[in-house]
Amino acid sequence: MRNGICLLLLGVALLSLLILPACPWNHCGEGEGEGEGEGEGERDYRQDMRDFVQRISAYAKSAHPGFAIIPQNGPELLTLSGEADGPLASEYINAIDGVGREDLYYGYEADNVPTPAEARDYMLGFMNLAEAQGVQALVIDYCEDHTYMMNSYAWNEGHGFVSFAADHRNLDNIPAFPEQPYNRNADDVTTLADARNLLFLLEASPFGSKEAFLQALAASEYDLFIIDLFFNEEMLTPSDVASLKTKPQGGARLVICYMSIGEAEDYRYYWQQGWSVGNPAWIVRENPDWEGNFTVRYWEPDWQDIILDSPDAYLDRILAAGFDGVYLDIIDAFEAFE
Repeated sequence: MRNGICLLLLGVALLSLLILPACPWNHCGEGEGEGEGEGEGERDYRQDMRDFVQRISAYAKSAHPGFAIIPQNGPELLTLSGEADGPLASEYINAIDGVGREDLYYGYEADNVPTPAEARDYMLGFMNLAEAQGVQALVIDYCEDHTYMMNSYAWNEGHGFVSFAADHRNLDNIPAFPEQPYNRNADDVTTLADARNLLFLLEASPFGSKEAFLQALAASEYDLFIIDLFFNEEMLTPSDVASLKTKPQGGARLVICYMSIGEAEDYRYYWQQGWSVGNPAWIVRENPDWEGNFTVRYWEPDWQDIILDSPDAYLDRILAAGFDGVYLDIIDAFEAFE
């Protein structure tokens, strides 16, 4: 009798396993990636980011038609398949003016280290695709060896890319080498296609004061600046930005503003006391490599409202300050959810 009951129970257990519905691999239990177990459903995270960038572009260009939109990294968004030879994501491509790429030749695995050929060639495929579609490629390499820096400039120029060899990963200085910007250019620069060199400088506190920071920038001869909206916590004014738009030799230059749209930053003006992972619900987790930066569900209306479409929104502040464009970071946030 005991053996019969045991056999009956075993049969019921096996039958229950057979009839239970299968659980999708990325929605079972507590996954380690942000997309796992988040209950997002079947989202197209790449299209969500394209839609966000396209919304930013339409909004900014309606106010300032020449305003440049430059997403950094996430090159897979250029095609619908995520492959460099795939069908074009035409609406996205038409919405942007440039694409930024870090670590193309140096810095992919470590600063001042050549990028492995396989990774370099993968990235090059997308950058060349962008150029073929009339989208200007901008490259930031991280290297301090002078030979590496000159290699970076020459190799990028060979592809028609505008580049910057940063000798500090924190982007907190104007490099002393080379003494003059590579491809120093006295002509007016009014579009990305006019630029022959660029300076990427985000951390301005080493300059001591806003006035010293602005004076150092104004005295440099770069065609294009990518800088932050703030000096420490003080927002740059329209007159501050205007003071940077003419090179010492007289030619016009572009001043582009950095803005992260795939992460929230707890040192920004919009961050509220009490915010943390899960509060608000669109804050997913802290970036383990950058303290104070938090992955967000970038498709959520509450996050997008922080970025644009109100006088206090981030993009609206950038537009009001008189910048010539916006450099959008953490475009590759879709990877965290996939």
